Amino acid sequence: MFLKNTWYVAASSAEVQDKPLGRTICGEPMVFYRGDGDKVSALEDFCPHRGAPLSLGKVCNGKLVCGYHGLEMGCDGKTVAMPGQRVRGFPAIRNFATIERYGFVWVWPGDVALADEALMPVFEFFDNPAWAYGGGLYHIHCNYQLMIDNLMDLTHETYVHSTSIGQKEIDEEPCITKVDGEHVMTSRFMNNIEAPPFWKMALRSNNLADDVLVDRWQICHFTPPSHVMIEVGVAHAGKGGYDAPNHCKASSTVVDFITPETETSIHYFWGMARKFKPENAELTAMIREGQGKIFAEDLDMLERQQRNLSLYPDRALLMLNIDAGGVQSRRVIERLLAKEHNGATA
Repeated sequence: MFLKNTWYVAASSAEVQDKPLGRTICGEPMVFYRGDGDKVSALEDFCPHRGAPLSLGKVCNGKLVCGYHGLEMGCDGKTVAMPGQRVRGFPAIRNFATIERYGFVWVWPGDVALADEALMPVFEFFDNPAWAYGGGLYHIHCNYQLMIDNLMDLTHETYVHSTSIGQKEIDEEPCITKVDGEHVMTSRFMNNIEAPPFWKMALRSNNLADDVLVDRWQICHFTPPSHVMIEVGVAHAGKGGYDAPNHCKASSTVVDFITPETETSIHYFWGMARKFKPENAELTAMIREGQGKIFAEDLDMLERQQRNLSLYPDRALLMLNIDAGGVQSRRVIERLLAKEHNGATA
């Protein structure tokens, strides 16, 4: 089940340009397109004439034109015109609230009357010249909560990402989990250790020595419906760790927007926002490439995990201390799902 009355990332702004984009969000087939004033609109991907996907059509003069028989749709879901036919009486199809912000198109899959722009998350690193951002999109065949579990427990880095960001000290240092309302946070601090390959590269990129011991941190933040922001970094040992001045550390925020497609597939918008050398476009591209390879390793593991779980749906999974962040995140989602269901029932 998915939370519907909330904001999800549906696409990057660059994905919605001249042509309609079809994408399923929380089980709802949608079509995104730029209508009047270049504003992104979203409709049910279903032509009311013969049920063809409207995403196979085109945009003409701000109207979405079905690619089957030329029926034109308005952004409110009402039929506007069709060559040689009377179609004004056609029932409207669903329209969805959208917002374009931070370089993404956000959609509210639930009741459009409840869509509230004030509930959009706020991030300090987007549209901020002090930060640089690079990221991408993966389509992954797994349940969205498996990805949340993965990101709220970084112990797997030692094994899945052993050649880039993993190291044995992650296993050796316990993580601390805290819950504040709908915000779940797990944190791990490792002191006087050698930096793994990715972070040695980051230190060099910030004109810092990479052959000295460092203090490393990982602070994972889950917020509904399915966003995980991870503060990560290393500082030269003894300089203050997480609180070290910028000239003594390399730090970033890993950005994870996890948008459910179906019960067993997601649109995973990943990226990294960094606060060192933001003007260096070459560094941004290099980090994006490296991060993309790291997340590709997660992709294979998660898809195989989902196949196992689908094959054995009745098998109970074991829980350990390291799973606390994922467990608490699931409990937040369960509470909000119950609240949304009760509201709909009422």
